Amino acid sequence: MNEFNFLMFLLFAFMYSYQIFYMFVAFKAKQNKYTEMQNIHPHKFAVIIPARNEELVIEQLIKSIKNQNYPENMIDIFVVADNCTDNTAQVAEKAGAIVRERFNKIKIGKGYALDYMLKIIENEYSSSKYDGYFVFDADNLLDENYIAEMNKTFNQGYRVITSYRNSKNYDQNWISAGYALWFLHEAEYLNLPRMVLNSSCAVSGTGFLVHADVFKDNGGWIHHLLTEDIEFSVSQIIKGEKIGYCRNAVFYDEQPVTFTQSWNQRLRWAKGFYQVFSKYGRELISNIFKGKRNSFSCFDMTMMIMPAMLVSSISILVNGLFYLAIFMGIFEGKGMLHGATMGILNSFVWYYGILFVLGVMTTLTEWRKIHCSGWKKIAYTFTFPIFMFTYIPISVVALFKNVEWKPIAHTVVKSLDDVR
Repeated sequence: MNEFNFLMFLLFAFMYSYQIFYMFVAFKAKQNKYTEMQNIHPHKFAVIIPARNEELVIEQLIKSIKNQNYPENMIDIFVVADNCTDNTAQVAEKAGAIVRERFNKIKIGKGYALDYMLKIIENEYSSSKYDGYFVFDADNLLDENYIAEMNKTFNQGYRVITSYRNSKNYDQNWISAGYALWFLHEAEYLNLPRMVLNSSCAVSGTGFLVHADVFKDNGGWIHHLLTEDIEFSVSQIIKGEKIGYCRNAVFYDEQPVTFTQSWNQRLRWAKGFYQVFSKYGRELISNIFKGKRNSFSCFDMTMMIMPAMLVSSISILVNGLFYLAIFMGIFEGKGMLHGATMGILNSFVWYYGILFVLGVMTTLTEWRKIHCSGWKKIAYTFTFPIFMFTYIPISVVALFKNVEWKPIAHTVVKSLDDVR
């Protein structure tokens, strides 16, 4: 059993060794002085916000959009009040958004709401001729220069762009901090090196910009798996699209604070990753070996959507069956039980150490951007590995359970000044 766990660890290390190189690239990129680009040719953008029962938070998002250091006449805000039973539509309209209500109990989820609004814009606002579409969740807040910075990257020719995801409630507890720290790591230690290496980044749920031609070519928003953001990213990368990252475009979102909320959300993510791999895995893997320009990006996305959860799930299932066999008397001997237990503990220590280093490294380099007391920043580096470990049972359950999309209530009502 020790040999099996060691092989699993080696396999895991082999699959993700390239991300160690990413870290060195990120460190070097952070040391380079940023060259200010001229914000030439401001494009006209539509902002789409799918919202379900978000009357508490949506006003602050709309205010942060209207307070952008960007020509006001070049931004229109559209809100889809999707299956709402509260006053989301009224609050959003009063705050200055163009609002449409949608009621559909069969086609449920963010992807359907996005597609609904894209078709409304195409039919009713085509004369506005938007160059691109921003997509935000209702709980988000934007830094004043967010759209201006994204416009600069847009002017570089990127047709899909993601941004720097920070948190409104990092300091609330170890769960919200676990989410926030991972998103910071994803931004600066995955997407930043991808950008530097001229590879493709990945869209992560919210805070992204899509060229109008991409939606036109796709026929709207056609992605409706449980993780529509990853499905969109993978499908675009397979087509040869290179997704960009704008690290100077900062937005904030709210993270879950209860384990039940977190379990349900990450269970959906885990199931969604399996769905994406099932639908696109063969094509992704095939592209890796075709020697095309997107070969490495396809490899990177393959590593992102499947192996970590699969390896973890296989490992925990095999270890569980082994212990069951011992207790049933199929295998005998205290020495075997002791050896297997020590092997698992050693693996735990190694994995904890790796995740702890990732957490510490991200915390130190992003220290000033994390809005939280110093002692909490330090404390949450120790709980970060535990947060990540909870993905293991989630990924196992996701293999067998039928999972449906469920909304998560957002209750952290903060302005941009409150967060900072």
